[in-house]
Amino acid sequence: MTKQVQVSVVILAAGQGTRMNSRRPKVLHPLGGRPLLAHVIHTAVELSAARIVVVYGHGGARVKTQLADEKVIWVEQTQQLGTGHAVDQASPHLEDDHTILVLYGDVPLITSATLSGLLAKVDKSTMALLTVHLDDPQGYGRIVRDKQGNIQRIVEQKDANDIERGINEINTGILAVQGKLLKDWLSRLGNNNSQGEYYLTDIIAMAVGDGCKIAAAHPDIEDEVLGVNSRNQLAHLERSYQRRQAEVLMAQGVTIIDPARIDVRGTVSAGKDITLDVNVVLEGNVRIDDDVYIGPNCVIRDSHIGEGVQMQAMCVVDNAKVGAKSKIGPYSRLRPGAVLDGNNHIGNFVEIKNSVIGEGSKVNHLSYIGDTDMGTGVNIGAGTITANYDGANKHRTTIGDRASTGSNSVLVAPVTLGNEATIGAGSVISKDTPEGKLTLTRARQMTVEGWQRPHKKKS
Repeated sequence: MTKQVQVSVVILAAGQGTRMNSRRPKVLHPLGGRPLLAHVIHTAVELSAARIVVVYGHGGARVKTQLADEKVIWVEQTQQLGTGHAVDQASPHLEDDHTILVLYGDVPLITSATLSGLLAKVDKSTMALLTVHLDDPQGYGRIVRDKQGNIQRIVEQKDANDIERGINEINTGILAVQGKLLKDWLSRLGNNNSQGEYYLTDIIAMAVGDGCKIAAAHPDIEDEVLGVNSRNQLAHLERSYQRRQAEVLMAQGVTIIDPARIDVRGTVSAGKDITLDVNVVLEGNVRIDDDVYIGPNCVIRDSHIGEGVQMQAMCVVDNAKVGAKSKIGPYSRLRPGAVLDGNNHIGNFVEIKNSVIGEGSKVNHLSYIGDTDMGTGVNIGAGTITANYDGANKHRTTIGDRASTGSNSVLVAPVTLGNEATIGAGSVISKDTPEGKLTLTRARQMTVEGWQRPHKKKS
């Protein structure tokens, strides 16, 4: 039985990214809600890589801190002397009998499927190179082939002559080769070029000279191998990434009104017959059950949306759970710890935080419910708030089943409203109220006879 060759991945992430015009290291700029480098690391993980080595440089401490949870080996390139030098820094961590795959921390959309095809071409006498044909190859190294179509070398844009600059097959920089061969070629690299750098691409000519075959593979789409060197390129790849996410969701049974106007910045678990209107943003870990409608311009973050929920425009749901068949919005905000048990109505300009809203309860207008345990069948009148903060500590409010509050009521926590209690409009409730009774704290209305409204003095 043939022993399966293990794969080790080297990710080059030391570049400064001066054209980004940013204090943030280039590989930490977000795409789809995650740093560019995180996308590449996760793709390497999908390949079941035995070892992942990240070569970092500019902003290194910040890169390591932000991605501290990633199971990688960090290697610092203290001097930026070229891609060949960068890979050589990782070589002490690479095994001779492993296939070494070289990736780039600013090329976030490369897929494990494309890389698997590349790796399949590698053996002890064959290097695999990922190339692509571009209509505009400006700035990229060109693939130089002989008359029989065999790859001979790669020439960088700055070192290319006019004929070579006319070639539109370009080097993506992504390659795979046996570790022993790679280490030998790295040890022989020179820097006799216009930049005075050690180019990784120079190993191609060495491989040809040593009789090693160069096999080419190609990505399914061009965007897989495009790097990020400017804000414009980042924006282009963001839309490409979001289109890919939209296609995955639609294949799962989600209707997306306009696939060009959706942002997925995390992981989405979606049921069937869901409709997402325009400009919906899904962040973190989001679960959406069957038959849900999400209206335009809603943001859902780390939340669970139950079956049959109807969410109107302009809602924000953050670390919350929305029970089945609830109706939310427009302009509702569910903050962390909000739990709706189901069949709830949460209306316009309502904010709920760290509260459980019992089944069938309604908070329809202009209200704030915080740190509250609400029973079933409750009706909260417009303008009702729970005053849960005394300036130093938070306190909870308990509202019994089928209780009802009139408009503009203030419930001063800690306080309990009994089952079926009714609160008169405009009341400030600071003591527990009994079950089934009307409680109000309203000043007596009076009219002052003879009172006159002040008038401005004439000049």
